[in-house]
Amino acid sequence: MSLKKAGLIVFLVILIDQLSKIYIKTNYVLGEYTEVFSWFKILFIENEGAAWGTKLSDIIPTVSDGTGKLILTVFRIFAIAGIGYWLLDTIKKGGTRILILAIALIFAGALGNIIDSVFYGVIFNDSYGQVATFFAEDPYGSLLKGKVVDMLHFPLIDTVWPEWVPVVGGNNFRFFEPVFNIADAAISIGVGILIVFNKKAFPKDREQD
Repeated sequence: MSLKKAGLIVFLVILIDQLSKIYIKTNYVLGEYTEVFSWFKILFIENEGAAWGTKLSDIIPTVSDGTGKLILTVFRIFAIAGIGYWLLDTIKKGGTRILILAIALIFAGALGNIIDSVFYGVIFNDSYGQVATFFAEDPYGSLLKGKVVDMLHFPLIDTVWPEWVPVVGGNNFRFFEPVFNIADAAISIGVGILIVFNKKAFPKDREQD
């Protein structure tokens, strides 16, 4: 796969990801949702941390939320630089199409989320009890301290554990619980491709594409 094609994949993923986030941010109040189907909802939440909302301050209590957010964003920038180099190097060395596709999806997803973390704090005001404004006069944060916008929710199973089940009986059970975005989906698909098609992505006798 050529650099041009890989670049197009990255561009399209980031474009769709950012358009969906900007639409949600400027049309939904935080916590508002639209039920598309019983198993699929558009639910607006904001993620201040890493995967599944984990914060660095949750792991290291002495680190404040603001400092933890800054450290996480800087780490993501270095990680994206590494993934970008991996993508360019793989294309240069004639890597397999499936490997380049997977890396391009991972890179695009990571870059899509870092845009939120770097810029959203200075271009949006907050969404608590109001719909945010694009390029607001009173932004909610600062550079490198933005929140990642998530909106895709698939509660495929939303029920209650039977009372006879030990420990969890009577408690709510929901699958799939996490709320994510297009960028997260691109990363997951890219990683999934590498796992499922590992032999095709990394053939022993690699043929030039």
